[in-house]
Amino acid sequence: MNIKNQFYMLVCIALLITPEIPLANEKDEISQDLTTLFRSARKVISVNQGHINKSDIGDKGLSAQSVSDKALNNYSKARSKALNIDSLTLGQKAMLEAVKDVMNENQDLINEKGVGFKGFLPAIFARQVANKFNIKMAGKMKIKLTAPKAYVRNRANRPDKWEHNIIETMFKKSDYKKGESFSENTQVKGKNAYRFILPEYYGPSCLSCHGSPKGERDITGGKKEGGVLNELGGAISLIIYN
Repeated sequence: MNIKNQFYMLVCIALLITPEIPLANEKDEISQDLTTLFRSARKVISVNQGHINKSDIGDKGLSAQSVSDKALNNYSKARSKALNIDSLTLGQKAMLEAVKDVMNENQDLINEKGVGFKGFLPAIFARQVANKFNIKMAGKMKIKLTAPKAYVRNRANRPDKWEHNIIETMFKKSDYKKGESFSENTQVKGKNAYRFILPEYYGPSCLSCHGSPKGERDITGGKKEGGVLNELGGAISLIIYN
């Protein structure tokens, strides 16, 4: 056997005996994917907030299927690729099912005629979706909306120690690249996990509830935080358990 053939044989043997190693960015890709789908669904509610609060209209046309379809369209634009409904991952399927569950449960509220402000805000919708998703993915994944401690309204959204550290020591720094996520392998309550967190910033639509003047009551009855446009206002945190 000549040297060339020996080389090829060694390469083939190496491929056969080398264990399959997941790509280093595989979990990051999953995290980017799920947080984008999560945000894409929330955007549907945000864009339709005025429509939802119209008291003179009954059926708002925001069925579970309609919102799911709109979320997928938003996702396609954000990721420059479409999801194949026939080959969804477990996480993608759980996220879309969570969106549909929340919309089905809130149809009476959304379509109630004679009532203006429904209280069905993007943040409320997102929290409900996150809760549904977490139940479906129990022991595998967990998603959460959080924010700097001063901006957290719901105690369930308070950042844990890891989230707080990333928000305060990285996301709030003036030289941190805006919109860039952070991830690392670490532990959550003694379990090995991959943690991913994505910063979010106040947009124009956010300021009606979270802007100025600080302390003034917004439409929900909560106190405005005094946030300003493009300021770090929150984050989406995802855990993938190993």
